[in-house]
Amino acid sequence: MANSGNGLSAAGLRRLREVLEAHVESKRIPGLVALVGLGEETHVETIGTMRHDGGAPMLRDTIFRMASTTKPVAVAATMVLLDECRLRLDDPVDEWLPELAGRQVLRRPDGPLDDTVAARRPITVRDLLTSTCGLGLDMTAADSPMMAAYFARKIYGENGWLLPAVEPDEWIRRLGTLPLMHQPGERWMYNVSDDVLGVLVARVTGRPFEAFLRERIFEPLGMKDTGFHVPADKIHRLPPLYAPDPRTGEFTVGDPAEGGHHSRPPAFASAGGGLDSTVDDYHAYFRMLLNGGTHGTDRILSRQAVELMTTNRLTAEQTASLQSWARSVVHLSHGQGQTGGWGFGMTVRTYRGDYAPVGQFGWDGGAGTTTYADPKNGLVGMLLTQTGMSTPDSAHAMQDFWTTLYQAIDD
Repeated sequence: MANSGNGLSAAGLRRLREVLEAHVESKRIPGLVALVGLGEETHVETIGTMRHDGGAPMLRDTIFRMASTTKPVAVAATMVLLDECRLRLDDPVDEWLPELAGRQVLRRPDGPLDDTVAARRPITVRDLLTSTCGLGLDMTAADSPMMAAYFARKIYGENGWLLPAVEPDEWIRRLGTLPLMHQPGERWMYNVSDDVLGVLVARVTGRPFEAFLRERIFEPLGMKDTGFHVPADKIHRLPPLYAPDPRTGEFTVGDPAEGGHHSRPPAFASAGGGLDSTVDDYHAYFRMLLNGGTHGTDRILSRQAVELMTTNRLTAEQTASLQSWARSVVHLSHGQGQTGGWGFGMTVRTYRGDYAPVGQFGWDGGAGTTTYADPKNGLVGMLLTQTGMSTPDSAHAMQDFWTTLYQAIDD
């Protein structure tokens, strides 16, 4: 392609493909699907196979476990309710989630569960949207009493799986038996807030979370292959999820396709990590965000809602806690999240820390997925794999994808 000033160069796209092919040829990632959308231009690469021992090739319509890249999409349901004044940002959630009313807070986040003080104020909708409700998963303090309690009370970890495995009402009841780790609004903490939002949406709408998300987000955007499980007539499009052995690199199956966690509707539709989707479905969603909330002639979200979601919403103190957490786990998460703040359900780059510009928003998933949009360049990029982040291999492919993608933009 000639230098048009804002397109993708043919040489740059060739290089992108070569870099991704090298990851598959290394035998560390069986296969992947990548999408680059720049303005009206969409470029998709499919490389490798669904399984580590060969067989069916990766295709453009292969369905992937989106893991934590669920968060930026699932949060849209709450934004619909804000747009319609059915929720307000600073409303306490007690009316809808009485299980989370009247909280006690640990004196020290790593202290005993009975050494608490009263919460200074209730948890608000804003606290959940910004992941500052005072509850979160902290893998850097895996041996703390609080983290142990999450697993002992089967809030997480039931069936050996990191997503909630019981009905939403029972899950929130279990969560309500625990104190907060921090005062509401004090610190950014990962994941729990997102799962609570799914329960909140269901309570406010009187409908299952997935049903509301499907009606208001997936169907208007034509996201026909997106949901919290993969139906039987599509299960052949879902690869197994591999959790490579960190010592040997051996491909152990973390979750099979047939008979696995995603082969039937879950008891709990996890807004923190439960979606399955394709590159084209996710492209439609992130393109809608870049378009200020519209899809064709349909308005999905208000422009103001999108701006709230996709710009940093954290205070300086909250941002500092997010970045210190991210920097303490760069060797485990391979760099994700350290270059910015948090909007609603996603990270937002607030300073230049890698090849992507300030303002880029999105997130990464532990099942080996990455999805971001970049308003400065009008760009959507994603790389989806079936290789979980128990080893750095999928994260390295993701980083190389972004590094080469940004070099492919003609300027």
